[in-house]
Amino acid sequence: METMELHRGRLIDHIQLVVRDLPAAQRFYTAILDVLNVPINGTGEGFFWADELVISTADSEAAQGELTGRQHLAFQAHDQAMVDAFHQAALASGGKDNGAPGTRPYHPDYYAAFVLDPDGNNIEAVYHGEARRSAPSVHITFESD
Repeated sequence: METMELHRGRLIDHIQLVVRDLPAAQRFYTAILDVLNVPINGTGEGFFWADELVISTADSEAAQGELTGRQHLAFQAHDQAMVDAFHQAALASGGKDNGAPGTRPYHPDYYAAFVLDPDGNNIEAVYHGEARRSAPSVHITFESD
C-alpha cells in the first residue's frame, strides 16, 4: 500500500499557471516558495507543483496548448520579515517589483509585497498580523492499494 500526504488549506484544490518559459518559472517559484517554507513537491515532463499550485507549459495535456492570462496569486506569510524576504528572493530570481513591502489599506495590519513573475502574473506575499491558527495546515493522507 502506497501513502501520499499533502497539506491543504480550504476552498481551492489547485491552481494551474501555464507559462512560456518553464525553467525561468521554476527558478522564480522555487526561490519564493523556499522563502515561504513551501517545498516543490514534484516535477514531470513539462510541469512542477507545490501544494495547490501547478506550473506547466502549454504543451501539457491540461493546458490544451493555451497560456493562462495574467493572474493574481497571494501567498500567506508568517510575519513581515517573510514578506520582505519573499520580495528580495523574487527580484533576485527574475521577478519585477509591483509593490514594495509595506502596509496596505485593505485592513489593519495588512502587510504585503507584490511582484510580477516572468510571465507577468501578479504574485503577492501577505501577512495579516498576529493571529492564532487552529493548525498550521490541513493534513490529508491518501492511501492506495
